[in-house]
Amino acid sequence: MKIVLSHLTKKFPGRGRGNKKKEDVTAVNDFTFEIPDGTLVGLLGPSGCGKSTTLNLICGLQKPTEGQIFFDEEDVTSLTPQKRGVGMVFQNYALYPHLNVEQNIRFPLENLKGEEKLSKEEMRARVEEAAGLVQIVDLLDRKPAELSGGQQQRVAIARALVKLPRVLLLDEPLSNLDARLRLQTREEIRRIQKKTAITTIFVTHDQDEAMSISDLIVVMRDGLVQQIGKPQEVYDNPANLFVAKFLGTPPINIFEGKVVNGSLLIGEETVLTLKNVPDQPVYVGIRPEGFILSENGALTCRLSRPEVMGRDVSIVSTHPASQNPVIRSIVDAESCEHLSGDTVRFALKPRKVFLFAKDNEACIPFDTEK
Repeated sequence: MKIVLSHLTKKFPGRGRGNKKKEDVTAVNDFTFEIPDGTLVGLLGPSGCGKSTTLNLICGLQKPTEGQIFFDEEDVTSLTPQKRGVGMVFQNYALYPHLNVEQNIRFPLENLKGEEKLSKEEMRARVEEAAGLVQIVDLLDRKPAELSGGQQQRVAIARALVKLPRVLLLDEPLSNLDARLRLQTREEIRRIQKKTAITTIFVTHDQDEAMSISDLIVVMRDGLVQQIGKPQEVYDNPANLFVAKFLGTPPINIFEGKVVNGSLLIGEETVLTLKNVPDQPVYVGIRPEGFILSENGALTCRLSRPEVMGRDVSIVSTHPASQNPVIRSIVDAESCEHLSGDTVRFALKPRKVFLFAKDNEACIPFDTEK
């Protein structure tokens, strides 16, 4: 099922006391995007960016102020949620505590009427098929209170799948799980999506989740789309400073810098030689993996401590031009064997360095001198 969002906008009325009415709040602002059939798309951004509102508009729980929503060529903008053929999984699972797992999964089927109405045998077969997809067939007789958080999440997914939806919508489905369960469950979601080939939209504020399982990610901020693309492409080519800072663990290191006569300076040190970049003050972003330990490195930092991570080492340092409280540089453990003293010097990998304009924070493309 291809989904097309055309100039989708959602405004909520402003609130105020007395005659002081506040301006309307724009939760989603002119969102246009085509979601290809059978893909898993991650809507990613901080709290309040509009991602859950976008999901509710697609589902039909909210009506757009402007714009249209198409499922394939069908305009579903004015259709009720029941007529859109979507399956929704919420953050809190929303299971009925007095019903067992089988009854919870079967519940949506019991509301079908007319030609869609199913016999008890057909419902049982559907329930077992959905339970098999999420691997909870042996839990059908249990109540939700007897299940772990991960098992409850699987029940919620099975209940959404049992209707054979055209679209599967997941709203922060892993936020209530511990770290190990989150990893396991997100892998299960990806496996199920691949097996069913259902077009799936996954809302999260966790960039690791979005990047690990999504075919495409949509980064949002204040109701506006910042960038759309394949996860690795967005990580490697951020459109602006916000996207660069939002993606990546550990986060990107940001410095105050400037371009002078083709040289990129951080502080008073020339760290790269550039081509075709006018003189200007810039923000310099360096990914943690973009540092190379070197006795003759161009960037000098004050060493705080190395943090052993097993195969790699995170060198924690500081610099007067850094916007981050500390700089984290991921280097090979073997290169740190002779690390000593109060300072540490780095050469930089040009492909892991990004320049951003001071005025609008847009990414500035550049080439380096060979």
